[in-house]
This record gives sequence, structure tokens and C-alpha cells, in this order.
Amino acid sequence: MKLENDLPRIQSIRASSIRTDILFTAALSIIFSSLPMRAEAQTQSEAAAFPNKPIRMVVPASPGGGLDTLARISSKKMTEGIGHAIVVENKAGAGGNIAMEYVARASADGYTMLVGNLELATSPSLYKSLPFNPLRDFAPVSLGVLVSNVLVLNPAVPANSVQELLALARAKPGTLNYSSGSTGSLGHLAGELFANLAKVKLVHIPYKGGGPAMTDLLGGQIQMSFSSPATAIQHVKAGRLKALGVTTTYRLTALPDLPTIAEAGLPGYDAKNWYVFVAPAQTPAARIAKLNQEISRALTSPDVKATLVAQGMDPSPGTPGELGSFLRAETVKWQTVIKAAGFALD
Repeated sequence: MKLENDLPRIQSIRASSIRTDILFTAALSIIFSSLPMRAEAQTQSEAAAFPNKPIRMVVPASPGGGLDTLARISSKKMTEGIGHAIVVENKAGAGGNIAMEYVARASADGYTMLVGNLELATSPSLYKSLPFNPLRDFAPVSLGVLVSNVLVLNPAVPANSVQELLALARAKPGTLNYSSGSTGSLGHLAGELFANLAKVKLVHIPYKGGGPAMTDLLGGQIQMSFSSPATAIQHVKAGRLKALGVTTTYRLTALPDLPTIAEAGLPGYDAKNWYVFVAPAQTPAARIAKLNQEISRALTSPDVKATLVAQGMDPSPGTPGELGSFLRAETVKWQTVIKAAGFALD
């Protein structure tokens, strides 16, 4: 009898418990369904708040070269867009490794970027040990520009074409030298590829940046160089240097009458450089996206684009994902070239 008398009360408790469970489940559903919206709102808020102080743009070369030129032109335009200064810092030396390690170890907050080049892809193969790994320790931001280097000679060198230069190199093996901004740079590897394909002996003289290398080429201490257009074109047009060809398979808009090296006498020759923007790994995606947006806006603006094209640079901004794939492919490509050349650095 007691159980029968308690039955309505038990049923009432059960019903109340079921209603509580339903309400609790509904509350959880509302809470969890709102999390993506809150996360998205937080991401948008972070992106809107960034940046709120100056950004450092680190250049792994001395002032005056192609990397420095891109950094200064793009940083000025980006400053106009974000409302905060972008400070260019030159940290030359050790084939770009000083600057790369500096940025790899910087705070992953979006306030430090590296304007890198081919050395991001070649350093792992060139150096026996590195304190960083470019593919692991950097977050891709955007491809910047593609660059065709130019084979230039001091006017005192008695050659006015690629064919004449090859004849001179074969007649006097080991007497022609060429400069580059650093060991492992495109200026260096372009010379290695040239010598390998032509089966000639050239002497490589590395410098700490394209600026100093160009100074000695103009002064006659160096005979030839595979220089960046930003460094060489003004001197070619002024008659201070002789240009024999461009390193890629396509001609330069800035020097349309200058043939490619392949056209001028060395079939199969092709070497290009590139300048890219990366940040420390683990930099928040929202901040990477903001930097990517501002870089793209700067490089596609008519005035910046015209300036870069005139100096032999082809503005080619893209997504972080596209840059990541590009860097992986370039690392594999140049690993093969370096191994075939048979040189390494400590």
C-alpha cells in the first residue's frame, strides 16, 4: 500500500528530473552552438585590433640590394594601409642565417616578419647544421615577387656577348671571377649553374649583400656578376656595366632587348630568384591573414607595381597556403642543384 501511495510522488519526481535533463541538454546545446560564433567573433576582433604598434620587417642583407628594395617599397605602402609604422631592419651575414634565426626565435605575435629569398630553400642543404628549420620554424605569409637576375660585366672585360664570354672563360680558365651577395644566394648558384652547363671554371667571390658586391664590380675589383635587376639595371642604363643576358627563360620588361642566357648561347640555362614574406611559426592565423591582406594590397597598387616592374621584379602575391607549397617545392629543387655542385658550409 505504501508503494502505491508513493507512486504519484515518484512519477512527479521522475517527470521533474526528465524536464531538468531536457533543459540542461538544451542549455548545453545553445552554449556549444555559440562557441564557433564566439571564436569567429574573437578572431575578427583580434584581426581588427592588430596591429596597434610598429611592425619589424627584417631583411637578411645589407641596404641597396633587391631584398632591401622590396622591403622599403612595400613597407611604405603597408604603413599607409595599417596606420602604424613598419620598420625595416637590415641584419646581413652568414648567408642570411643571422636574420632567419633572429626571426625564427622572435615572438609569434605578428609584429616581426622576414623578407626572405632563395636562402630559405637552400640553407638546409648548404649548412651541415642549422639552429632552425625554415619549413618548420616559419609561418608562410605571402609570396612577394619573382626575380630574373642579370648577367653583368665590368666594361673592362673584353666580352660583349655570352658567346664571347664563354670563349674568354675557356681560353683563360680560372681567371674570371664573379661576385654574389652571399654563398648560396641565387647570384652564387646562378654562377655554379652557368659554369656547370658551359664546362668552364669561374671563381666565386661572396659578399655580405648585393650592395657591396655591386660596389666592387663597378670599381673593377670584380669582373662579372649575376645581379638582381634592382641593383644592376640603373648601372646598365647609365653605361657603367655591360648586360649580356637574363637568368630566366623569359625576358625582362625593364630590358626587353636583352636576351635570355639560354637564347644568347647557353641552351637549358634557367635560374630565378624570389622574395617572400614569412613570420615566426605559431603566429596567429588572424594576424597572418591581416599581414597577407596588406602585402597583397601594397604589391598590387599601381604605383608600387610599376616601380617593382621597372626594377625587374614581378609582383606575385598569393595565399599563405600557396607560399607553403612553393617553399617545399623549391627546397627539393635546389637541394638537387647543391648536391650536384658538391659544396657545403659549416
